[in-house]
Amino acid sequence: MPPRLINSEDDIKAGIKVLRRKCDVIRRIHDAIGDPPVRRTTPGFEGLARIIIGQQVSVASANAIWTRFSAIASPMTATRVCALTDAEFQAGGLSRPKIKTLRAIASAAKAGLDLKTLNATDEGEARAALTAISGIGPWTADIYLMFCVGRADVFATGDLALQIAAQQAFELPERPTAEALGKLAADRWTPWRGVAARLLWHYYAHIKAAKSGMPV
Repeated sequence: MPPRLINSEDDIKAGIKVLRRKCDVIRRIHDAIGDPPVRRTTPGFEGLARIIIGQQVSVASANAIWTRFSAIASPMTATRVCALTDAEFQAGGLSRPKIKTLRAIASAAKAGLDLKTLNATDEGEARAALTAISGIGPWTADIYLMFCVGRADVFATGDLALQIAAQQAFELPERPTAEALGKLAADRWTPWRGVAARLLWHYYAHIKAAKSGMPV
């Protein structure tokens, strides 16, 4: 049986329906804030590159860097990125670690890694294929599998926002570790952990908005 994917609002609604029956905390959050956004992007080299560029910078900075870099690297292919010079990468606003990672991804793609077919690959094998690339850790792999591939039962346990949202939602005395959050997610939200994660991110946005007095 092929892996379940999240491609549309209907998939989100199907996942929420199951999660509401399984978890009273999800039901309470969903009653308060409604459905989370689908948050899908195109799979492949470009999608993974955009995740790398967006790491550890603000959304505004990530968008600005992406605009510059995608113009320099057009068309955004592994072959094109492999051919870029350090000066071209730097003109796009990229740091040395991100340059190294993008080159590693491009080399892996040119060597035969097909990022677009990971939707049909076993989750463990897909994650292993991604984390085998220098510069890609578990968080990056999970984000790619969730938002580019659309895997419905992947959960980024190491994500700080998810940990904070879970702490708030479950009224925990401290922020859960990645291991603790992974166990909680597996116990309560399988096989729709990807929908639970989207709802928790949506909840986190509401928490931040409430503290700042700004609308979500």
